[in-house]
Amino acid sequence: MSPEIEAAIRAHAVAEYPRECCGLIINEGGRDVYVRCRNVAAIGRQGDHFVLSKEDYFAAADRGELLALVHSHPDMPARATQADRVSCEASGLTWFIVRVDGTEGSVEAAEIEELTPSGYRAPLEGREFYHGVLDCYALVRDWFEQVRGITLPDFARRDNWWGDGSGEDLYMKHFRSAGFQPVELEDLRVGDCFLMQVRANVVNHAAIYVGDGKILHHLYGRPSRHDIYGGYWREVTRLVVRYSGS
Repeated sequence: MSPEIEAAIRAHAVAEYPRECCGLIINEGGRDVYVRCRNVAAIGRQGDHFVLSKEDYFAAADRGELLALVHSHPDMPARATQADRVSCEASGLTWFIVRVDGTEGSVEAAEIEELTPSGYRAPLEGREFYHGVLDCYALVRDWFEQVRGITLPDFARRDNWWGDGSGEDLYMKHFRSAGFQPVELEDLRVGDCFLMQVRANVVNHAAIYVGDGKILHHLYGRPSRHDIYGGYWREVTRLVVRYSGS
């Protein structure tokens, strides 16, 4: 990284504080340059710390070869989170993370750490929650890939789609197109999924039956975990579905 690009990244991180900045390093006409991009993540919702504007991404790609993605960690170490590592793998790009601290009106950018794709996969149990990257549906997708070797489709989903008044009902809309069919609770098998309605007007949570009366699931804002299926979880279950192929 050249001193010019490093200075540009630090300036962007300071300018965007306390929000996370995000940008891209591209090679434009044989010269590496840093391109500031917009963070279009919803403000005030856990799990969406930065979402790089699609329009800015494609505009940068039209200008030159994409080399790296950059974002900041306000008041946090530049160490990669699980979501950073998962997203880095998906992007196929090198990532740079810059720490930026603000105290008593002074904002300063600190260390910059590099992250490269290395085959990382988040653990199924104890993973952090980052909506759209590591959430209940991501856990379902990862379980089927790691345990069954099945790749489920992904679906675009905004944070709080279940409670923002939009009327979206994503699980009920997409479970059949993802290869699932309804089954009876009495015929429960390992790998069946419970579609649940947790403090919402629509189905907004999924859990995987892993046997011995237990489910694996990932609640909003909490680490993924195993729980005994019954009681509250049975009360909020609206449908049981089984993968049968797309």
